[in-house]
Amino acid sequence: MRQYSPRRHRRRGISPRSQLLLTILLVSAITLQITYPLIHGEPLRLVTLATVYFAAGLMVVHSYFSYGWRYAITYLLITFSFGLAIEQIGVRTGWPFGSYTYDPSLAYQIFKVPLVVPFAWVMMAHPTLIAARRLTKNWIFLYGGLAMMAWDLFLDPQMVAAQRWTWSRIGSGIPFEREIPISNAAGWLFAGMGLIALLHVALPREPRKGGAESTAVDIFLGWTFFAGVVGNIFFFHRPLVGVCAGLIFAAVYGPYGFTRWLGRP
Repeated sequence: MRQYSPRRHRRRGISPRSQLLLTILLVSAITLQITYPLIHGEPLRLVTLATVYFAAGLMVVHSYFSYGWRYAITYLLITFSFGLAIEQIGVRTGWPFGSYTYDPSLAYQIFKVPLVVPFAWVMMAHPTLIAARRLTKNWIFLYGGLAMMAWDLFLDPQMVAAQRWTWSRIGSGIPFEREIPISNAAGWLFAGMGLIALLHVALPREPRKGGAESTAVDIFLGWTFFAGVVGNIFFFHRPLVGVCAGLIFAAVYGPYGFTRWLGRP
C-alpha cells in the first residue's frame, strides 16, 4: 500500500514563479530531445549543445530550490571541475575511458575538451545523487557509479553515431556497440563512484524547509529512460542498444522509481 502522508506533514513547496521556472527548463530540455531525431546538419548540432545546457541548468536550479545556494554552488563547482579534469586526463592518456578524441562540432574547447562535456556531468550527477541517497546509506558511491555508467550506455552510442567523438583504439567492444570499448563502461563506473562519493561528502543531505520536491528530477529520469529506449529502437535503428541499455538503466534506476511511486515508511 502507498505510504499515507497527512496533509499537515507535507511541505508547502516553492513559490509558483519558482515552479514555473523549473517547468520551463524541464519542458525545454525534453522538447529539444524530441526534436533531436527529426533534424540534421547544423540545427542538430545546436540542439545537441542546447539540450545539455538546458538540462544542466535545470539541475542547478532544482538543487538551489531544494537545498539552497550552498548546495547549488558547491555542486556546480565540484561536478564541473571533476568532469573537466577527468576528461582532460582521458583525452591525453586514454585512462579511464579509452583513447578518444572530440569533434570540433561540439564548439568551444578547453584544452581539447569541449565546454559542453563537463555540463553533461552536471546534468546527471544531481539526479544520481538524489537517487543514491534515497536508496542506500552505506553504498551511495557504488550506486552512483553504476547509475552514471547506465546513463552513458545511452549517451555514447548516440554521440558516436553522430561523430561527436570517436575512439582511436577499440580492443574489446561492449556487446551491443562495437565502436565503443568496454573500458569506457568501466571508466564511467569508477569515475562515477569517485564523483558521487565526493558530492555526498561535500553537500548537505537534508533538503531545506519549503524546498522543491524531486518531481522535476523524477520526470527527467523517466524521460531519459523512455527516450533512450524508443529513440534507439525506432529512430536510430539500434534496437540492441535500446533493449540492452534500457534493461540496465531500468535495473539501476528502477528501485528509485518504485520508492518514489509507492513511498516509504
